[in-house]
Amino acid sequence: MAPSARRLGLWGPPTSTLDWCEENYEVTVYVAEFWNTVSNLIMILPPLFGALQTFRNGLEFRYICSFLGLAAVGVGSWCFHMTLLYEMQLLDELPMIYSTCVFVYCLYECFKQEKTVGLIPITLLFVFSMSVSLVYLQWKEPVFHQVMYGVLVACLVMRSIFIVTWVYPWLRPLCYASLAIFMLGFLLWNIDNIFCEQLRRVLPPGLGVLTQFHAWWHIFTGLGSYLHILLRYCCFLCGVWPTLHIEPQRTS
Repeated sequence: MAPSARRLGLWGPPTSTLDWCEENYEVTVYVAEFWNTVSNLIMILPPLFGALQTFRNGLEFRYICSFLGLAAVGVGSWCFHMTLLYEMQLLDELPMIYSTCVFVYCLYECFKQEKTVGLIPITLLFVFSMSVSLVYLQWKEPVFHQVMYGVLVACLVMRSIFIVTWVYPWLRPLCYASLAIFMLGFLLWNIDNIFCEQLRRVLPPGLGVLTQFHAWWHIFTGLGSYLHILLRYCCFLCGVWPTLHIEPQRTS
């Protein structure tokens, strides 16, 4: 996974438990993994715009939290890849759990009336996220974090497929587009993770982000997550304000 040649830059030797395939400090001494860093802009700028628009329109606070949660993941990932420090790694990985818990809550509560609060799901998700945090702080095993994150994503996928299959079939294009984009990013993440050394020998150098599959993971998962927030809000609007079916008047 880690690059074969390590360069020292502004932030010193990496202290994180992960060091991705991109060469360290290859572009600038101020950023450890340049392309893995700047690719997080797609997880920062569009969600901030979405949160601002949601606030301006006076919409539900939970959806503002969804956008801000995605932006927080982008900021944390930016700091992690810029420094490769363990503290910044936690700033990346733990918000992934917290924000996805918000996503799960919004999707599983999307049929509730406006401004209602589900105390039971909030409690369960809070206990889950805090338990994962405490275990991960003691057991610094990235696979544990990845599995816990995968459990939350699986909950989102199952709920989404149920909704677009049985409740709102007209939302299928948006749902399947968000899932397909996210899964494409996940595929590239695995290719970068497993075949790093082979890729470094085969792909031509100097092409920047084009050959950095982890950076594309940021781009595709950021876009897929953004679309999924829109899906959750569409489900909420349909649940609160269902379509009115007006029967045509019959003439005698």
